[in-house]
Amino acid sequence: MTLDSSFAKQLRSSSERLFSFVENFHQVKVLVVGDLTLDEFLTGQVERVSREAPVLIIRHEQTRQVPGGGANAVYNLAKLGAQVKVVGLLGKDDQGQALRRIFEAAKIDTSGIFLDLDRPTVTKTRISGHARQSVTQQIVRVDRKSDDLPEESLQLQLADYIRSQVEKVDVVVCSDYGDGVFTPHVIAAALTHPLTIVDTQQNLERFAGATLFTPNLPEAEKAVGYPISSPEILAQAGKDLLRLTQAQQILITRGEFGMSLFDRNDSTTSHIPAFNRTDVYDVTGAGDTVVAALTLSLCAGASVWEAAVLGNLAASIVIRKFGTSTTTPGEIKSALETLLDEVDQL
Repeated sequence: MTLDSSFAKQLRSSSERLFSFVENFHQVKVLVVGDLTLDEFLTGQVERVSREAPVLIIRHEQTRQVPGGGANAVYNLAKLGAQVKVVGLLGKDDQGQALRRIFEAAKIDTSGIFLDLDRPTVTKTRISGHARQSVTQQIVRVDRKSDDLPEESLQLQLADYIRSQVEKVDVVVCSDYGDGVFTPHVIAAALTHPLTIVDTQQNLERFAGATLFTPNLPEAEKAVGYPISSPEILAQAGKDLLRLTQAQQILITRGEFGMSLFDRNDSTTSHIPAFNRTDVYDVTGAGDTVVAALTLSLCAGASVWEAAVLGNLAASIVIRKFGTSTTTPGEIKSALETLLDEVDQL
């Protein structure tokens, strides 16, 4: 990793503050509105090819269930120590019960989860197999979901619950994976909070007026309608996104190129380098980790730049892990110490 000297100097001068923000994550109260997904991982050993059809027969060894989609954003915030309330929909099925149990075990307030009797819990089941002395590889993924919107009565229940909670929390996070929770009723309710952070895969303008958006590069390109292929075009895209969303800040996550932060009140662009460009095992859910650490840092008193640094650092930890993963305040502080050691060696 190569750190720009001005960035390194700014990082060193902010180091004590960065540690203090992480220490205070547990004080933050967060309301997360999200498309809740259960990720299932079924693994086993490949025994032979079936006589019934040209498919593999796998002897089941284990099933692992973890929060996915917007549920991963919820879980990341809880694992970072925040006081979390979740708002969303689950089906009346085993998968919904499993996700609720995971949340409750993590001390997440689930009173804002409503049952959708007409739609299943969004579930992504990955079936993987391995032969003897070989690595496990994914063979097929089965998705369980409905393309129908929830009944309007449910939309209104979600919106009413959100409005009942906005004065009790420090921030509202919207984690939109396009699975039907974010109807106009729900979005309008979420935007009543003065600090609203939005992570959405499409149609950013639906959330116009939110405080901060965190699109990745493909999402940003889709929103502005042109490829972002140079620093000059990136700067223009930042301006266009601020205008499109009416936001105070836009943070574009750019993978191995780090992050770019655009502020309505600052004409300059802040670039934050990627802190881990070599030990990348799995980027699944890294965006949720960015949002979680960024959100808690802002609520703990960080500037947007400081919050983005901690979000980037948290993501650099989870991409070293396989599957949908989370990190902890202890891991972030350890990674920050390592990063500062590198800065001191420049």
